[in-house]
Amino acid sequence: MDSCSSEEFYQAVHHAEQTFRKMESYLKQQQLCDVILIAGDRKIPAHRLVLSSVSDYFAAMFTSDVCEAKQEEIKMEGIDPNALWDLVQFAYTGCLELKEDTIENLLAAACLLQLPQVVEVCCHFLMKLLHPSNCLGIRAFADAQGCTELMKVAHNYTMENIMEVIRNQEFLLLPAEELHKLLASDDVNVPDEETIFHALMMWVKYDLQRRCNDLSMLLAYIRLPLLPPQILADLENHVLFKDDLECQKLILEAMKYHLLPERRTLMQSPRTKPRKSTVGTLYAVGGMDNNKGATTIEKYDLRTNIWIQAGVMNGRRLQFGVAVIDDKLFVIGGRDGLKTLNTVECYNPKTKAWTVLPPMSTHRHGLG
Repeated sequence: MDSCSSEEFYQAVHHAEQTFRKMESYLKQQQLCDVILIAGDRKIPAHRLVLSSVSDYFAAMFTSDVCEAKQEEIKMEGIDPNALWDLVQFAYTGCLELKEDTIENLLAAACLLQLPQVVEVCCHFLMKLLHPSNCLGIRAFADAQGCTELMKVAHNYTMENIMEVIRNQEFLLLPAEELHKLLASDDVNVPDEETIFHALMMWVKYDLQRRCNDLSMLLAYIRLPLLPPQILADLENHVLFKDDLECQKLILEAMKYHLLPERRTLMQSPRTKPRKSTVGTLYAVGGMDNNKGATTIEKYDLRTNIWIQAGVMNGRRLQFGVAVIDDKLFVIGGRDGLKTLNTVECYNPKTKAWTVLPPMSTHRHGLG
């Protein structure tokens, strides 16, 4: 046995990076290329091994018995030529440039070619672009591509910002089947049902001749019993409703709900259930803090299920009264631990500021 023998293991630190750089140089010089991808009028040379290493789509194509496995030129139907070129480049470099005006073509191509990394970064890029003017389009696009997480985020954004969404062109261009999904949702963030009803009417009037045929179907998703009685009275003889039997049935149902309040428990239906409106805010004022009256005011966010501090009162109070007038909170009287108070202060949620008001003529605590 050789007593001087030795072993050593070596691993090149940048081997993979250098190898792909060399492959990229072969691509640029069109050397050793063994396949040409054709999209539209564009021909893109490439190496089967590189494409297969990053794309399950190409791996399945080039390692199976399909005819494309042996073809030198392969037609790529239904894919944007520029997006295909960007993804071929990505296979060699791992780099992508994301742009607002090309992101949808890139994502569609990445979904087709089964590039999960690219799909993920494209989806996150689109999430950052969400706006009331484009969220409906992004939601529909995500649904068509099977990008469930993007669709969920876009849907939630739409529901949360519906007041701005309905003022944009995308809303007016919605197909009836997509609008009905929106109208049927409990999650639309509106102050009242009247807002949703007026949005429907705005949509119908945008293309009245074609859309009036969908009116009765869509009106069934409006919670008509929750509309003010005066609106229902106007609808009964409205030109769009008076000759539509289904619409008249829905209006009559809503009017009965108002006229027969003692029977409302027997008239419950999805149309009598209020939506999960979160335009209003729940506030908690004061409380106990280390056996002393707390000075904090907190508000509850229904969407995130979290309490956050909204402000601090000017002094400690117990057993005080709180009233809401003109969207302001009025804190009245109470006890400071020693004596009954006659002081009054007002909190404005918009400015997050407290204002001290003139004191009451009578000291009060334990207000009912």
